Amino acid sequence: MASAKKLVQRALALVLPLAAGGALIILSASLKSPPDAKPAAESRQPVRVITLAEIDLVPRVLGYGAVVPARQWSAVARVEGEITWTSDKLANGYLVEAGAELLKLDDSDIRLSLAQIDAQIAALDVKDETVRASLKVNRETLALARAEVARARELATRSVVSKATLEQAERQEVTARAALVTLENQLALNDSERSVLKAQRDIAERSLDHVVIRAPFALRIGGVTAEAGQYVSRGQTLFSGDGIEAAEISAQFPIGRLSPLVRGREGRNGSTGPLGLAATVRLRSPVRVIEWQATVDRVGDTIDPRTQSATVVVRVDNPQAQAKPGERPPLRRNMFVEVELSAPAAKALVIPAGAVRNGEAMIVDADGRLATRRVEIAYSIGRLAVVAKGLAAGDRLVVSEPALAVTGLAVKPTEDERLLGELASEAASGNANP
Repeated sequence: MASAKKLVQRALALVLPLAAGGALIILSASLKSPPDAKPAAESRQPVRVITLAEIDLVPRVLGYGAVVPARQWSAVARVEGEITWTSDKLANGYLVEAGAELLKLDDSDIRLSLAQIDAQIAALDVKDETVRASLKVNRETLALARAEVARARELATRSVVSKATLEQAERQEVTARAALVTLENQLALNDSERSVLKAQRDIAERSLDHVVIRAPFALRIGGVTAEAGQYVSRGQTLFSGDGIEAAEISAQFPIGRLSPLVRGREGRNGSTGPLGLAATVRLRSPVRVIEWQATVDRVGDTIDPRTQSATVVVRVDNPQAQAKPGERPPLRRNMFVEVELSAPAAKALVIPAGAVRNGEAMIVDADGRLATRRVEIAYSIGRLAVVAKGLAAGDRLVVSEPALAVTGLAVKPTEDERLLGELASEAASGNANP
């Protein structure tokens, strides 16, 4: 019994401490406070932005039109006759200087008319001499007749001669006076006929001046319908030409696009043209863009009913002198070109046109989250848009396309300095890298 009791005591001595330790471990685990939970970090989507500020903007608008020469000329025959000579440069495309002889007509008939008129005038001169000689004789005859009448009247008063003798003397005096008047009238008729002949001679001489056709100004020959040996009639068109001293482009511009340029400039005519607008003409080709400086010459008085566009005519002086073979062609008729009108620079809030979609733009607010703004655009110039309402200087405009464009989304904005520089360059000069 004693041994059994000792065994129980030893077992209890071993088990009880172990149980007490396990209970303490369990109790301490239940009483220990759990560790503080750390909130998960919110991910921010990267976006590119530009901080808006007013910059210098040159308001401009693009229009398109075809080139026509400022002056055009058609050679029309003012006399009839056979073409006896044509210049080697009387062919399509040749350049001729002002005053150059291009074509001659046969002047034989005109010179014969002149000779005939001169002969008629010479005959009148001979007639005048004959009439004047007869006048001298008739004046003497009239003087004698008048003296005879006076003597007969005196004798009749003394009843020395009969009344019949007096009447006969008076009839001779009347006859002599009538002959004198006839001769004087003949002289007057000769003078009138001479005036008519001189007028005819002037007409013939003027026609002689029209036998040779010269270029009235420097021009490029166009279509030619006349050739040597051909008989032409009065009023027939022989050839045509385009002046090379200037070219004009009647460009079409939407009415609404012109308003920002001309607003506030009514009645101001500057050296750059009406309303103070400058003009540049461009010819775009696959390899390069060629430019000419132009001036605004005039504005059309009507609106195209189909396109609701206004016509502005710009002028390029001396396009032929500016031509360089292989580099810059001359402005030719019917070239389709682009015309840019620009006004003096002004401060404006300019953004990329692509940043506004359906009248809305995304910005980054002060908390670094996306926000939507309703934006009103005053007008657009290429890829630039001028803000009228909705945005202000200091706003951070989103210029990239977020993967998830949701209002309130946390983003990480990065300033796009390159785009800012391109906007400033294009706004000031219209030139920027695409």
